[in-house]
Amino acid sequence: MTESVQSGFISHLVELRNRLMKALISILLIFVALVYFANDIYAFVAAPLVESLPSNASMIATDVTAPFFAPFKLTLFVALFAAIPFILHQIWGFIAPGLYKHEKRMLIPILLSSVLLFYSGIAFCYFVVMPIILSFFTSVGPEMMTLSPDISSYLGFILKLFFAFGVAFEIPVAIMLLCWSGATTTTSLREKRPYIVVGAFVVAMFLTPPDVLSQTLLALPMLLLFELGLILAAFYTKKPIQQESEK
Repeated sequence: MTESVQSGFISHLVELRNRLMKALISILLIFVALVYFANDIYAFVAAPLVESLPSNASMIATDVTAPFFAPFKLTLFVALFAAIPFILHQIWGFIAPGLYKHEKRMLIPILLSSVLLFYSGIAFCYFVVMPIILSFFTSVGPEMMTLSPDISSYLGFILKLFFAFGVAFEIPVAIMLLCWSGATTTTSLREKRPYIVVGAFVVAMFLTPPDVLSQTLLALPMLLLFELGLILAAFYTKKPIQQESEK
């Protein structure tokens, strides 16, 4: 019995290693396909800032290697974001054999919606949030100041925002999983709404740059997504485990 358990454990480790390798290879392949367009990708991401800059201002590089490494690093993150569906597919392939049939039926929509919500968060940040906050930041400085943002600093700024909004948009998925697992209920979450409102602004404070505008633009969608999660969680209440024959 001990040998069979050990053998099963090793086989699971081997499968996990193989799936992790496939996920890493998918990121690498996408990166290789996109690296030629690294400068174009950076120009696209920097467009909201460039459009907000005064006519006499431009972006600069304070490090000799920045013109090469900044677009290179951004392309690597783009490859990671683009590979998320395949990465989640590998995760699903690893955990699916241990799930019951009704669990698979309920988790597949959650898996798909988590991908769409993550991309929606990034799109909301790029098309809605960034033009607003960048226009604000570039217009409030003293008139004698010439604004020349560093390309590496801007890269860190936008990656932090993209990650923050991508993760924040997963709130409905998190609520559905919590209610489905029985860890909490929609009634309990509604009763804690005042604390969640405060918590949303606290989380936004840590995930965004230290300004009220960015924090508010993240906290408000988080609260709306929280309400959406409560509505959807009604379809994901905890159910008794069915017989193993239903697998």
